[in-house]
Amino acid sequence: MPVPLHHKRLRERGYNQSSLLAKELGKLTNLPVVDDCLIRQRHAPPQARTLTVDERRSNVANAFLCRDRRLENKQVLLIDDVSTSGSTLDACARALKEAGATTVWGLVLAREI
Repeated sequence: MPVPLHHKRLRERGYNQSSLLAKELGKLTNLPVVDDCLIRQRHAPPQARTLTVDERRSNVANAFLCRDRRLENKQVLLIDDVSTSGSTLDACARALKEAGATTVWGLVLAREI
């Protein structure tokens, strides 16, 4: 499952880089990609524009929501392009677990230190 973009950011950018990565990984592993269950319900500035871990956590707090319980009792692999503090992955995992996912693993292409 890719980390979702807010619909406003998706419209500005024209694509979701995490979704592109997830789809390619899904092809390579023959695993299904669910990209319409987790949504970003609140628009916020890009994480790259925040300076501290606390700002990053606050920026994504309660930003994500699962539309349904399709992932209840499922193991989820969450795909993102870059992780700096892990705040986005944590916020997504929280929403997925609240919707019944048993485990959530994060996989990122790059990690900024």
